[in-house]
Formats: sequence, C-alpha cells, structure tokens
Amino acid sequence: MTLQQFLLILRARYKIALLVFVLTVATTATVSLLMQKQYTASAAVLVDVKSPDPVTGQLLAGMMAPGYMATQIDIINSDRVARQVITSLGMDRSPAIQSQWQEATQGKGQLADWLANLLQKSLEVKPSRESNVININYTGADPEFAAAVANGFAKAYIDVNLDLRLAPARQFAAFFEEQTKAAREKLEQAQSALSTYQQANGITSADERLDFETAKLNETSSQLTGVQGQTTDSQSKRNSGKADTVAEVMQNPLVNNLKAEVARLEAKLTESSVNLGKNHPQTQRTEAELATLRTQLEAEIRKVTSSIETSYQVGKQREVQLKGALANQKARVLMLNKQRDELNVLRRDIETAQRAYEVVAQRASQTNVESQATQTNIAMLNPASPPADPSKPRVFLNILVSIFLGTMLGVGLALALELLNRRVRSADDLTEALGIPLLGSIAHVGARA
Repeated sequence: MTLQQFLLILRARYKIALLVFVLTVATTATVSLLMQKQYTASAAVLVDVKSPDPVTGQLLAGMMAPGYMATQIDIINSDRVARQVITSLGMDRSPAIQSQWQEATQGKGQLADWLANLLQKSLEVKPSRESNVININYTGADPEFAAAVANGFAKAYIDVNLDLRLAPARQFAAFFEEQTKAAREKLEQAQSALSTYQQANGITSADERLDFETAKLNETSSQLTGVQGQTTDSQSKRNSGKADTVAEVMQNPLVNNLKAEVARLEAKLTESSVNLGKNHPQTQRTEAELATLRTQLEAEIRKVTSSIETSYQVGKQREVQLKGALANQKARVLMLNKQRDELNVLRRDIETAQRAYEVVAQRASQTNVESQATQTNIAMLNPASPPADPSKPRVFLNILVSIFLGTMLGVGLALALELLNRRVRSADDLTEALGIPLLGSIAHVGARA
C-alpha cells in the first residue's frame, strides 16, 4: 500500500476514524474525571552504612554488602512492619474497618493480616539511585491518612530495624548473664576451698612458715654435722692406744706440772741413789714422793681420758637426738612443701576462675549495653506531609494517551473496514486489481470545474 492509497482510504473513511477518536478521548476524559482522586504521600529515610557501631565502635561488614539495601526494602515491605503500623495507628480498633473486614472476608482469617495486605498493595518502596535514601510512598483516598501511613511505615521500619539489631544482643546478654553467674559461683567455690584448707591446716602464710622451717632444718643439720665431727674426734682419741699422746692430756697444765715434778724427783732420786745410796732416808723419802706424784699424774691422766669418754658418750647421745630432730624437721618441711603445692593449686584455680569471671563479666556488660541501645543507623530524612494535589487520576496525561490511542484505533478501524470491503480509490488500485494496463481515465466533475 502506497502513501497515496493510505491517504485516500483515510479520506474516504475519515468519519469512522474521527468517531472512534472522539469516543476514545471523551470516554477517557469522562472516566478520568469520574475516578476517585488518590493522594500519594512520601516519606524518606536515610540508611547510614558508613558510621561505626556506637557501642562497639566497629564497622559492620554486612552493611557494605550489595544486598543490604535490598534487604532493607524487604523489611519495609514485610508483614511485621505492616502490623506495627496497624497497631501504632489503631486501625485494628476502628469499628468501620472491622465492619469492612467482616463484609470482605465474612470473618475469616485475622483482621491484622487483611489490613496488612491492603496497606502493602498501596505501598511503594523505592531506593534512590546511587544513594542510601529510601523513599516510602503510600497512595490513598485521604491525604491525611496517606501521610500518616507513610510516616507510620517509616517509624515502624526504624523500630523493627532496631529490634532486629538488638534481638541477638538481648539473647547474648541473657546467655552471658547466666555464664557470669556460673563463673562467679566457680570463683566463690575456689576461694572457699582455699579458705577451708588454710583453716584446716592452720596456715596464715605458707611461704613464711616454709622459710622459717627450712632455716630451722638447715640449722639442725649444721648442728648435727658439728656434733658428728666432735664425736668422731672423741672416738679417735678414745681409741688411741696411748693416753699421753692425747692432745687434752698434753695440753693440761696440771698434768704438765706433775710431769715436770716427776722428772725433777726422778733426777733427784738418781742423784741421791748415787751419792747417798738406796737405803738412805732421803733417798727413800724421794722415792715415796715420786710414787705419790706418779699416782697423782696417772689419776689426772685418767680424769682427762674419762672426760674424753664422757664427751664421746654425750656427743653420741646428742647426735642421736639431732638425727631424730633432723628427721622430724625434714618431715615437717616436706609436709609444708606439700601444703604449699596444694595452696598453689588452689590459688591457680582462683586465678583461673577470676580471669574467666572477668572475661565473661566484661562481655556480659558489653552485650547488656548493646541490648539496651536505642540508636540505629536508620534516620528519618523527610517526614511525609499531606499532599495538596492528587497523584491519580492524571487527567492531562490520560487525555494525551487517549489522543494517541484514539488516533491509532481510528486509523486501524478505517484500514480494517477497507480491507474487509475493498474499493477502487485510484487508477493504481484498478491496475493492481485487474492486472492490465490503464489506457486513460476520466476526471471527476468536481475536478474539471
């Protein structure tokens, strides 16, 4: 089909095309004017993904994930947020809404679910391109109600987001609270065990007692070593064959004096025996004095050797006593070492329990603070206000669309009718229809005039 043929068809059937065009535009305009006006209120919230957590000071990696904003949109569109909006606005307590629910569902299901479904149908959530702002749009017949619902969704989203962030913290806080109690009980049990052990053994300071007893053990050992040395010396003197060679005898002044007198009298007796003879009274008197001195010398030597024997016996007894005291002292020191080791074990148990308690208590304190936080990374950027102009219907836009559609429908209907009832509109149509050459044509009367 050529352009000329197309124009000829339109000229021939312009009334039908015009009628379709007028009907389409008129119908669209009438419907647009009769449609109930809808108002769209918009609230904007800002999602801060760069600020660190106010409690821990850490930047959550999940906030930087590509799907984070999509997750936030799903939260806004969730039933939980919708139910919270219903509760905050008191829609479930409205008699009119309850009556509508009864008529629509015959009382089946839950009112909150039915209302949430209705609100979600008129809700539109759009994230801003290349930004962290989310626009919450709600369309309704009442501008005040539309603004209230949009703000309700924004506020409910902030509250639900905070609850979702705090729910794990609350669970951890309860868990660590129990762990703190258990750790405190273990610490108290360890401290009680140490106190009971000290009281049972009368221990005030194990290190000081052990130092004192160790010093006493060393002193007893030194005394035993000295006594053993003295006993060994006394035994060697006691077992020597000649008493004259004993140092105590040789160093005794009385013995030395008696030896000197004996030597002097022996010399005098020898001189008297030579000069006076053995039977001379002076010689006999000298012999008697010499015998007396020798008796005294032997008696003194026996006294010295007897003192050595006594010293040996006393030393042996002292050695036995010191060995017993040393054994007892060793046993006491070993017992104190064992007590000190047990005390160290109990103290290490206390230190371990103390460290565990401090770690758990610190974590419990942190989780408790986190569970009581009232701050979130969501903030209201622009609250919704009642719109002055309706968003639907768009009369001007609808008329423009109807003009385009009316034109297309009119032209299409004209072409369809032409194809159903084909007419010869020009010489080209006749040539095309008959397939023979055209020799001439008679012009229209109007054309000749």
